[in-house]
Formats: sequence, structure tokens, C-alpha cells
Amino acid sequence: MDRGRRAARLQGVMKVGVLVMALAALVFAAPATADDWWPHPSGASWEYQWSDSVYAQTPTKEKVVVANQSGSSFTLGWTTAGEANASGAIEGFGTMDFVETPFGVTNTNWSSTAPPASFPVLCPTAQNCGNALSDTLYYLIWGSRVPVIWEPLLKGETWTSTGGQLNDVNSTSTYLGTEQVSVPAFQGPVTAAKIRTDVTQAGALGDPYGSGERTVWWVFGVGPVKLEFQHDGGSDAATSTSELLSTSLMPETTPSDANYFPLTKGRTLRYRWTNTKHLKTPEVEQVTVDANLQQTARFIFRSVSGPIRVAAAYIYSTRLDGVTNTAAVSKAITSLKLPKLGPKGRSAAKRNRFLTPFDLMNFGMNPVLTAYPAAGDTWSVKVPSHDFTQYGVRGSSKIIGIKRIQVPAGTFNALEVRSTLKQKGFSFGSGTRTSWFAPGKGLVKLVFRHADGSVSLVQLLK
Repeated sequence: MDRGRRAARLQGVMKVGVLVMALAALVFAAPATADDWWPHPSGASWEYQWSDSVYAQTPTKEKVVVANQSGSSFTLGWTTAGEANASGAIEGFGTMDFVETPFGVTNTNWSSTAPPASFPVLCPTAQNCGNALSDTLYYLIWGSRVPVIWEPLLKGETWTSTGGQLNDVNSTSTYLGTEQVSVPAFQGPVTAAKIRTDVTQAGALGDPYGSGERTVWWVFGVGPVKLEFQHDGGSDAATSTSELLSTSLMPETTPSDANYFPLTKGRTLRYRWTNTKHLKTPEVEQVTVDANLQQTARFIFRSVSGPIRVAAAYIYSTRLDGVTNTAAVSKAITSLKLPKLGPKGRSAAKRNRFLTPFDLMNFGMNPVLTAYPAAGDTWSVKVPSHDFTQYGVRGSSKIIGIKRIQVPAGTFNALEVRSTLKQKGFSFGSGTRTSWFAPGKGLVKLVFRHADGSVSLVQLLK
């Protein structure tokens, strides 16, 4: 596909040179999930005005439109034509390709007019340099193409990314929460998610312009509405800004950013687990998050006291399809005789066992929680599916709402999740499980009313 011709079709009669970047397509095995931090319905448009305090002092207006979309992929096009720009504004047009993934919107390709010769060269050589910072969309993807914005957007999240034609631009982004922001597109202040990104580029002729701190304000249902990039370079360093002048979209209610299952490295929790029939002597275990990379974390369990000597590890990922347990391994020494679990078709060595509080929490299905959990959310086991093969459980979960819960670790306004589980032929693997998750803490209490008449109780001690 000739990306220059595609950009030219968007621009029409504009007679300017075209800079074309040939970039390898990014392929994601997981299915994409719809995202409303950057919606792109057919016909959607955004108008921005951007400037640079050193290299583009005359503000430039540009219009961005949805040029194409197919499945989870979409293309945005922009142009300065017809925007009534003042003399000295930068003329240009281009396109950018994006795809929705389970961890947010990612950029896969771009093409555009070349930046003005007066701009810093953001490559080791000026020849065939495919990098530019002469448009609002370029600022958004600079150093952070995969993803452009992380999802789900929850309190305390930090992620890393790369960008640039040679993937030589590195970034670390931190979600700072929401705040009210005013831009010309709306009559009054709107709620925006604030993301700050530290960007680093080394080896370009234009260093240190390619490095600095970027802050972007995102409005749910609209997309990016304001941007500020403070470039490195000392007392006379440039500052680039962009703000939304108008759009065909309207802000939507911002989803809760409460993090009910934080994956922060170094967190330590201690639980007590009992069962009215089978585990009357309390089992106390401690779990630590010992590794975290891009919102995938490993939890390590060890025994503190009780009849089970266990060592276990669990891996969880937070994505747009929720908090998912992706792996688990455990070893235990115990004289305790807990009832057997299925599924019946598996050998005894490969059947499920309840050895830790997280075994009770994970049992039956994924996800543990939805991405932006809210009262009324429901999900169920699919047949056939990996979960059904693993557990042999039919059932469903529902978020009931927020309930005040008191446990030895304290009192929490916790999210209540109720699951109904049926494991054919195994009454201990059947019943009703109610779990409570507190923001910034995770699981604080669990009650599993087994079909054999026993009740398992898990409580957070500290």
C-alpha cells in the first residue's frame, strides 16, 4: 500500500512533499476490546490548535477525522487545509493507523508531510528520517506507541513503552488521577484523566528536543483534549502545547479508577483461612507481590502457621477483559484431608486443590474482576473454554455493589462479588462464593458456602 498516496487522497490538492515511514505491522494474538478513552465512530472529528514556543510560535489549527476503520483497527487523518490558519502556521497533512488491544490503543503506522527544515532532526542522520514532532498526533505517540494509552486506567498504574522510527525513544507513563480541565471545545470544565510521561531519546541530531516530560489530559468518550510537552534543553528549552477547539463527540461519564486488585511490587498481605468442617485450626498464610511488568504480576504465598505447609505462586494480569489468573503452581505438605475436587476426567495429580485463599478466589472461572467493575456486571463460564477444561465448573459471577466490611485488618468499603459454582460430582467444588475487594488493597474477605454443608472463611489479617 502506498501510504503517501493515501495521505494525498486525504489532503486533495495540497502541493507539499510527503514523508513516508515504512513501519513493521504490530500483531497481537489476543482479541481487541472496545475502548472509549479514544472513541472513533464513523464521521467523528476533532479540531486541535497546537504551537511550539521556539519552533512553531504561530499557532496551527488542524482537523482530525476518522479516515477508515475495520474491526479493531482504525485510521485517523489530519489536515491544516481549510482551517483559516494565520501566515506562519505550519501546513501539513497525514494519517496514523491504530488498533485496539486488550491493554489499550496502540499505534502501528504513520505517514505525513515532512516537518519544516527549521525543526530539530529527531534521527541520527537527516536522510530518510521518519520521525516528526509537528502535529498533535505525533506528540501523542512520541515514545509511547504500544500502548498510546494504557487500559484499564486505574489508580497507581505505571507502564513503559517505546516509539520512534527505530524504536529508540523510551518512555515511562504514570496515571495521576482525574481533574477538571477547561478547553475551548466545551462550555465548562470537564473531567479528564491526567497522564504524565517521561520521554527519553538518545543519539538523535536534535537531542535534547526529543526528550522531556509530556502531560496529556484524556476525556472519556472524546479522547485527548489537552497536551503539554516540556522539552529538555536548559533555560531556553521549547514547550509544545495542544488543545481541543471543537469535536463531534461529547464527554461520557468517567469510569471509576478504583484499583480493587493492585499489582504493585512489594505489597504484602496476610490471610487467615478456616472451614467449619475440614479446617477448624486456622491456616495463616502470607502473600507478596514479588514481580510486576506491564500490569502482569506474580504473587508468592508462604505458610505462617496452621496445618498446611505450602509454597505457591500465581500470575495475574489486568487488561480490558478484567483481572485474570493466568498461571498457578503450588506444593504442600499436610496431613489435612480436604474433600476431593474435580474435574473428574483429570488424573488425581492434575485435579484442583484448595491450599491458599487465592485458590478459593480463583476457582471456577476468569476473570476474577471486570476491568472497570460496577454493580450489575455479570459473567459466566463458557463451554467449551480453557476455564471449563481447567476446573470443570459451570457457573456465573455478579458484582453486587459496595458494602462496608470489617475484618481483622480494618474496615473497608469493599466491592462485593457473588459467584454460583457447580462442579459435577464434587460437592466441595460447588456452592456460592462471595468475595470482597477493597480499593488499593485487593481481597479482604471471602466466604465460600460449599454444597457439602461446610463454609470456608478467608479474612485479611494485615
